[in-house]
Amino acid sequence: MTANTTVHKAPGRAGAGGPPARAPRGRPASPARRSGWTPWLYLLPALVLLGGLLVYPIYQLGLISFLEYTQAQVSGGEPTTFQGFGNYATLFNDSQFWQVLLATALFATACVLATLFVGCALAVLLTRIRALPRLALMMAALGAWATPAITGSTVWVFLFDPDFGPVNKVLGLGDFSWTYGRYSAFALVLLEVLWCSFPFVMVTVYAGIRAIPTEVLEAASLDGASQWRIWRSVMAPMLRPILIVVTIQSIIWDFKVFTQIYVMTNGGGIAGQNLVLNVYAYQKAFASSQYSLGSAIGVVMLVILLAVTLVYLRLVRRQGEEL
Repeated sequence: MTANTTVHKAPGRAGAGGPPARAPRGRPASPARRSGWTPWLYLLPALVLLGGLLVYPIYQLGLISFLEYTQAQVSGGEPTTFQGFGNYATLFNDSQFWQVLLATALFATACVLATLFVGCALAVLLTRIRALPRLALMMAALGAWATPAITGSTVWVFLFDPDFGPVNKVLGLGDFSWTYGRYSAFALVLLEVLWCSFPFVMVTVYAGIRAIPTEVLEAASLDGASQWRIWRSVMAPMLRPILIVVTIQSIIWDFKVFTQIYVMTNGGGIAGQNLVLNVYAYQKAFASSQYSLGSAIGVVMLVILLAVTLVYLRLVRRQGEEL
């Protein structure tokens, strides 16, 4: 005789072939979901600080560019009025603005190309020399990088001074004035900008080269590739993310050069022949007390830099590079 047994199913569990058990209501979020917010919590203090240091000043800059804001409004003698795009219309109808914009673009392009060429060349050189010369070159470059812009500009003006500067005496140029001519003044400023900018590119690219496996470089050398071919076909593709960073940084820095131009050309050169947008905005805002026009120039510079950066990143993304 077989005993009848009854199987009792535990509550909340599914038997064989039965429907899946329902999760109890009110279950807390999974650890993976909670961890998605963790990085943002760590970044929150930095985001708040950046918001105060960047977002609010940019908001004020844009706001002033839409107002009539001169010395009369600052002193309270006249009320502030809303001008809309009137300041931008005045700016865009000014032929000097377009001349300064073209000069700024050409000058920044020359500075970026020169900085990248010298920085990358010296980075490769650091991998080819012994430890002691490498240390000396690194210390000299970092010293140039750490020098304040106003100090470096003053020293370069003295070096190329037509009366007391040693450069003219060594080159036999007599009393030739580098800051008198437009192109010679821009060339002099370019050399100073290059001197204080290439160390960042050199150190960054050198660190990237040291991270490349030595087997890859040795294999290219055994195949008979020259140093230029190794750089073009092996190093540059592997260093492309780093080169993107230093290029964007150089574009931003060189496009908004102010101190070197202002100090070395005495405020923009003779009759404003060496003006760039930053110095031009300073003259409009503080020398002429047209703060709204100076703010409009600042907004235009911000838009240009954002556009150049976004276009450059978009071109890189199309090539399938990861940043």
